[in-house]
Amino acid sequence: MKKILFLTVPVLLTLALSSCKIQNLFDYSSNKKHVTNKDTIFKKNIFPDKGDRLIFNTNPNYQYTIRKDDKINLSILNHDDLSVGSIYSIYNSNEGYGKWLLVDNNGEVTLPEIGNIKLEGETILEAKESLKKELSKKIVNPIIDIKVLNKSVIILGEVKTPGKILLEREINTLIEIIAQAGDFDQYGNKAKVKIIRKVNDKDYSVEVDLTNMETYAQNNIQIHPGDIIYIPAKKRKAWDKGASSIIIPTASAITAAALIFKTFF
Repeated sequence: MKKILFLTVPVLLTLALSSCKIQNLFDYSSNKKHVTNKDTIFKKNIFPDKGDRLIFNTNPNYQYTIRKDDKINLSILNHDDLSVGSIYSIYNSNEGYGKWLLVDNNGEVTLPEIGNIKLEGETILEAKESLKKELSKKIVNPIIDIKVLNKSVIILGEVKTPGKILLEREINTLIEIIAQAGDFDQYGNKAKVKIIRKVNDKDYSVEVDLTNMETYAQNNIQIHPGDIIYIPAKKRKAWDKGASSIIIPTASAITAAALIFKTFF
């Protein structure tokens, strides 16, 4: 009986270890099932203009331009009847909680008692002037403030809280956005951070290294609304996942073997 058990234990260990398929750990074809949608999205085909760094140059005079589907608060001092989402009052007859002016597919907003005004492509200052010109037909020297509510960027990959981040300021940097996403997680590859930007319906991308202090300043790129930031994983992530699939069943097999020996020998 002891001889049978003595021969059985090595067989069990061999089966457990062979089921781990160690050779698949570094075999790309056998690991395709581990590729997530996130990994597939960021294959090279989505970067048609790699290295076009000029698109990502810092512009200290950058000003956001209004786009289709933007949501805008319009505040007109002492004229709540014409305001929508006013910062000057808590509530008025034109709005409920969370209401805004929507820039439609024609690039226009519809103002109470005024009608349609085209704002697409204008900076905030230019939009204020356009609105002031129209509102001056009804009121004297209107004091106007507008705010775009949905300026945002998307950050994906190896950060602690990936997703959409709303931008409160006009000028934002890559490091600031990563910080708002909770910083890199343990697998974040800081040397291969990718940024995608759409300009005139064309996608551009750049890859930056945030590990080199000598180039840190130039790589801490100015981020614009609509940008996509992708933090790829270090190779260690695939190793850790593969190693855990080996270690756990192996440890279980060794534990089982130890119990058998303890019980019968």
